[in-house]
Amino acid sequence: MAKGNGAQKLDLPSAESIAASASEVAKGGLPPVEKWDPPFCGDLDMRIARDGTWFYLGTPIGRAGLVKLFSSIIRKDGDDYFLVTPVEKVGITVEDAPFVAIDFDAVGDGSAQKLRFETHVGDRFIAGPENPIRVEYSQDGEPSPYVLVRRNLEALIDRKSFYRLVDIGAHAEHEGEDWFGVWSGGAFFPIIRGSDLP
Repeated sequence: MAKGNGAQKLDLPSAESIAASASEVAKGGLPPVEKWDPPFCGDLDMRIARDGTWFYLGTPIGRAGLVKLFSSIIRKDGDDYFLVTPVEKVGITVEDAPFVAIDFDAVGDGSAQKLRFETHVGDRFIAGPENPIRVEYSQDGEPSPYVLVRRNLEALIDRKSFYRLVDIGAHAEHEGEDWFGVWSGGAFFPIIRGSDLP
């Protein structure tokens, strides 16, 4: 569960009141949540599962528009995630990453290639120096690929998209070693050392 900033907690708002506040500030695009410093109100029983499903009070949130609205006011401070409006800040639980990259388009070839990703809530962006791709490996060698969506918020790249990335991957030198990875936006993003490939 997310942790607060140590300040005295105010009354915990409901998801409905946060949605109302968010709809007011989201009319002109993505709200500037990183500029707001509202009081911490406590942890809300809201969770984003690894597959991108949002839960409130243990029940999936079925309205795509509401999920998109909440996703526009997520902020990550340290290792904790919050929903932030100009007047309130509540902690939420994120099992892995707050977004899931569900698809991408590849345009161009080699180092001129651009990968345009789309998330499950409709964010679209091109991977590159501002939106890097990274891959973590579990102890049993299972990859977890991520791409930065905005600010310090990442998307877990879904399995089918990751397999497609591997299909268009190439070898390149990275930090003095041969790596297999992908190019996008003029940057090379390593996936696995060439020497570790089967």
